[in-house]
Amino acid sequence: MSTTGAGVAGVIVALTNWSLNAPTDKVETSEFGAANKTYVIGIPDFAGSLSGFWDDTSDDLYDASRSADGVKMYLYPSILNDAKYWYGPAWVDFNIEVNTGGAVAINGDWVANGAWTQDLT
Repeated sequence: MSTTGAGVAGVIVALTNWSLNAPTDKVETSEFGAANKTYVIGIPDFAGSLSGFWDDTSDDLYDASRSADGVKMYLYPSILNDAKYWYGPAWVDFNIEVNTGGAVAINGDWVANGAWTQDLT
């Protein structure tokens, strides 16, 4: 992830989990006398979340959440195959959770800020 829309993407340290959801709207198009309901789909709505542990050497996720022009995001399902990933521009939120019984956790939600796609070369 970059920390600005024009920045260069880099690794966000100490992340342990991410999710990507790409649902589409379904609009019912059933007519009278149809045997069952029918639908057409709309465009996908890319969004997800990130989580991990706070690292005092990096404020990248927080900085990304403050960006006025969003960020560039690349999501890799495996470090063993960096040729397969999803990518696009995003808006990112930042949260931090501190408690006396565990490590300091960071997390954030993100939504698309433009076209997202998948590279599965």
